[in-house]
Amino acid sequence: MDQQLIDALAQFKQQGKITVMTGAGISAESGIPTFRGPEGYWTFGSKEYHPQEMATFHMLSQYPEEVWRWYLYRMGVCRSAEPNPGHFALVDMEAEFGDRFTLITQNIDGLHLRAGNSLEKTMQIHGNVSYMRCLEECTPEVYPIPEEVPGKAKEDPFTEYDRHYLRCPRCGSMSRPHILLFDESYNEHHYHFHSALEAAQKTDLLIIVGTAGATNLPNQVAMAVYQQGGTIIDINIEENTFSDMALRSGRGFFVQKPSGQALPEIFEILAGD
Repeated sequence: MDQQLIDALAQFKQQGKITVMTGAGISAESGIPTFRGPEGYWTFGSKEYHPQEMATFHMLSQYPEEVWRWYLYRMGVCRSAEPNPGHFALVDMEAEFGDRFTLITQNIDGLHLRAGNSLEKTMQIHGNVSYMRCLEECTPEVYPIPEEVPGKAKEDPFTEYDRHYLRCPRCGSMSRPHILLFDESYNEHHYHFHSALEAAQKTDLLIIVGTAGATNLPNQVAMAVYQQGGTIIDINIEENTFSDMALRSGRGFFVQKPSGQALPEIFEILAGD
């Protein structure tokens, strides 16, 4: 690893708030596709829908069972994946740095929690595909999707069995996936909007992993750290908005490696004597 980066990391061994913000890249290393490409295309009736069309409240309100089929397919893909060395390095960081550490993830797969990061230290700003809540909003409560509901293959139909178990436990109405849809806005209760920005305001070292800045809140988090003079390290296999920001700051770094390689190396430096 570059000596300048090693020297920069050394100053955060004993002090400073460390925030890690992850995106689809770290999940891709566990075999989960981004779903913005062909893996996310979904055909029903005579039309093929792209993810930006399927993952909307407009589509959910018109075709709730079809949107559920798509998300149950995605849930099945996510549940079959396993955390990778990048995920486990972040578990080690949380254990090492405690209250100095915050994890913000755009990923809905739950792999950070399965690897061992705590819910208290993990802000799932786009939700979690294994959870649901009332479509009619009778309560803000979020519920685990019942174990009786399996992940689906693309050709599997939505059944009466699914319909029964995917109802709101409180009022009996149809539930919805606990996911931030493309035509919805961030809020604090479900998606930690204010908490993420507050964490950014206190961040001395921001490590950005596997995301290109396609969504609003991650951009705000990175910009807040940039404007207050924090150190930004972008880990990605391709140059992107965040790598440009890190290098433009004059105090940041672009690590062009898979996160499963880069994060364990960074943890070793941060936790070293």
